[in-house]
Amino acid sequence: MTPLATHTISDFLASLGAKSPAPGGGAAAALTGATAASLARMVVSYSIGKKSLAADQPYLEDTAAALDRAAALFLEFADADAASYATLNQLQKLPDTDPRKIAELPSAVESAVQIPLACASAASDLLRTCERLITRSNRFLRSDLAIAAVLAEAAVSSACWSVRINAPLLASDTYRAQVSTDVARLLRESLARRHAVEHACE
Repeated sequence: MTPLATHTISDFLASLGAKSPAPGGGAAAALTGATAASLARMVVSYSIGKKSLAADQPYLEDTAAALDRAAALFLEFADADAASYATLNQLQKLPDTDPRKIAELPSAVESAVQIPLACASAASDLLRTCERLITRSNRFLRSDLAIAAVLAEAAVSSACWSVRINAPLLASDTYRAQVSTDVARLLRESLARRHAVEHACE
């Protein structure tokens, strides 16, 4: 599968809209996270070098690098999710007695849960960064910071849908319960952080 980072936006949208299992919602969630990270990066770009933020320059420079890494990581999540779900979809179509399905399905299910869960966690971390930037960034970029937070929260929520749809297939009851707990926490915390950022940016 061609890395999604090499696609044009039009190519990706065409692939997403095609009658094909991947890329799907998980990849869309990850690219939403990448968009949020890049928009937050723009906020930081307009904050670096401002005299009124001189005391925050070291923090802003570190944050700029972290956001660059985050955007790249979300693109990796998009590719991994698309590949993971394509494999899972393929295995699910095989008869239950098929040796390949018996051998590979458990790990494929775990991958289809772990990748979007990691994506949701990364988007939650991005929301923390947006919160920290409220008082340490260019105030003329408040709307952009708020939009970055909205998109980051959407990435969390979207990725969690991919987790929830595949979690019932997990073989371990204990792991399934842990995943459910993690999802509930991520959703609760990310929504609260989004609202905090929006309120502060008004």
